[in-house]
Amino acid sequence: MSNKFCVSITECKKDGDMATVGFVVANAALGSEKETMVFLSADGVWSAVKGEYEKVNEGEPFAPLKELVDKFVAGGGKILVCAPCLKKRGLDGTNLIEGATPAGGAALVEFLDGGTPCISY
Repeated sequence: MSNKFCVSITECKKDGDMATVGFVVANAALGSEKETMVFLSADGVWSAVKGEYEKVNEGEPFAPLKELVDKFVAGGGKILVCAPCLKKRGLDGTNLIEGATPAGGAALVEFLDGGTPCISY
């Protein structure tokens, strides 16, 4: 069984529920002592942009996205943000939250190499 886990998130502004649930699962994986990486692409990149991730709050029973993301980063989770997806949205990566790193698809493939499970939201 793999000691790694990946959560891919493609929605945030358009569907905050997807980003919220994705980070709930990512935190659960960390709690299960898995080396966990979240890969943000398409609209999901907003989950790691200062001034944007604070706006997502889907309400009970979920914590606001900011709390979930901050908990994930504080727990040692890794966030990779699709660099071309940032560029498409006029972002250059300098406005990402602490703990988030721009990356290309090759970084995702490398993390998944060897059969790492990945779930998508």
